[in-house]
Amino acid sequence: AQVLMESGGGSVQAGGSLRLACTASGATIIPYSSYSMAWFRQAPGEERRDRVARIDPDGDTTYPSAVAGRFTISRDNAKNTLYLQMNDLRPEDTAMYYCAARPYTGSLQARDYAAWGQGTRVTVNS
Repeated sequence: AQVLMESGGGSVQAGGSLRLACTASGATIIPYSSYSMAWFRQAPGEERRDRVARIDPDGDTTYPSAVAGRFTISRDNAKNTLYLQMNDLRPEDTAMYYCAARPYTGSLQARDYAAWGQGTRVTVNS
């Protein structure tokens, strides 16, 4: 059974906004509130997944400079759902976006996350 499921991707014009969601289900990520959650993205033709946002169980958030001030990560523990509000989107934000879960603390490295969704595609047109 799928542990994490992303939604909300699509195609937008530069300067537009999208809100991604990621819902956890099943018996793996329990309790959800104790997991550090993150959004990663993988650009077309790239193998690497880069983290674009992280939120820890205590609500602490981190963003790389490429998205700081434009992206906002949040979580609703009652709904086991993670969000990513993306504003002022740019063509370079075009990628497959994945949510990931890791117990207690986050990591910059995708390999440190054991639970992943299947991704949702975001395309930003210039």
